[in-house]
Amino acid sequence: MTAGLFFDGWAGPLRILVVGLAAYIGLIVLLRATGKRTLSKMNAFDLIVTVALGSTLATVLLDDALPLADGLSALALLVMLQYLITWASVRSPMIRGLVKSEPTLLVRDGHHLPVAMRRARVTMDEVDAALRQQGIAEISQVRMVVLETDGSLSVVA
Repeated sequence: MTAGLFFDGWAGPLRILVVGLAAYIGLIVLLRATGKRTLSKMNAFDLIVTVALGSTLATVLLDDALPLADGLSALALLVMLQYLITWASVRSPMIRGLVKSEPTLLVRDGHHLPVAMRRARVTMDEVDAALRQQGIAEISQVRMVVLETDGSLSVVA
């Protein structure tokens, strides 16, 4: 009953090493071929694609019924879809609006904007932390704080 529970021969680990190396190299080549934009700071859409890539890579590694060519095709499809969406979002405001969120103004002229902060689910503590990171002690010294599309906070003094 325990035969194969911990070790079932070298075929499985060897397959994972060979297929994993090939799939990893293939993914790196695909990502490099599509340019720096594919690897830039992530928004929600990018996060979804990244999770899908990770899940696909794990399936390629662990499912011995899935040929490497099929796995690489799935990875290529995800990377190319990401490339096409980013290409289209640069050229079309409508696509950009569907894929990316707009920056949100959280502080204006030294005053918190509570409605915007509540809508963006950002606390005053988080804004204060962003100010401290910029070396700013008082909110009154700030012209604006913006929640960027990648989730970071930009401070303009």
